[in-house]
Amino acid sequence: MTPMLVRHQPHPASAPAAADAPARARDWAEIQERMLVPLYEAVYAHLEVGTATRLLGLGCGSGLALLMAATRGARVTGVDTDHARVDLARERLLPDPAATGPGGHRGPGAAPESRLLYGGPDAAADPALPYNLVTAFQPVGCAAGDSDGLVPALTAAVPLAERGSAVVLTGWGPPERCATTSVFRVAGRLAERLRGSGRWRPAHRDDLEEVAARAGLRPDGSGRVSCPFGYADTDSAVRGLLSTGLFDAAVAASDQATVEKEVAEALHPYVRHDGTVWMPNVFRYLVARIP
Repeated sequence: MTPMLVRHQPHPASAPAAADAPARARDWAEIQERMLVPLYEAVYAHLEVGTATRLLGLGCGSGLALLMAATRGARVTGVDTDHARVDLARERLLPDPAATGPGGHRGPGAAPESRLLYGGPDAAADPALPYNLVTAFQPVGCAAGDSDGLVPALTAAVPLAERGSAVVLTGWGPPERCATTSVFRVAGRLAERLRGSGRWRPAHRDDLEEVAARAGLRPDGSGRVSCPFGYADTDSAVRGLLSTGLFDAAVAASDQATVEKEVAEALHPYVRHDGTVWMPNVFRYLVARIP
């Protein structure tokens, strides 16, 4: 179940303390990132990702989606501005630190396909071997302004790929088909006084098409995938959901303890008799092409 559940540009007042970054990145990697595995699998099957694929992952997080593509034989490169998450991605795809050279490259004897880099798309430029697939597995359509940082990233990535290459965008499905929507409303209510990025809003039907148009891309197919969020217990659910960054504005507007308490209460309808938490969700993906 995976990637980035959602990675948005954080509200300036809501970014977590640097000291919390490693713990939150670990919660993301160990609890939350797996939730979107069905989405990754559907996208890779639809595009027949394999040995001919040269993939650039924007906002690659701790690398689960890249790892899945690499197991299909793809040459993968991931970029992210979260150092803690990139460090975890390197542990997954570059397991031997001694084999990692400058720029995230693997050394002699290691598979050359995987690169994990800090920064934006510009850090991943490779004129000798342009990409033929770009993925942005940060679902949009859940918070006000959540695509604002994505459009510039896509614009910067386009020159690094071949003409006609696929660009994959992902988003939340209709609110009535996403149980997690009720929990995100808690974040919106607590963050209301910030009146800016990070406030919850329902997904719109054309969110992904609008992002593609703003980035100069041509839509070329779409799909929907069931991605239930399942957790061992309420504590794991709270930690996983907070690791997404979607509750940062709420924490800034109130405090960590209050947000954790409110989220735990919002999860009550989804706690099963054995104490596990189960929330059905639907996500959407759009395949666009570089003209």
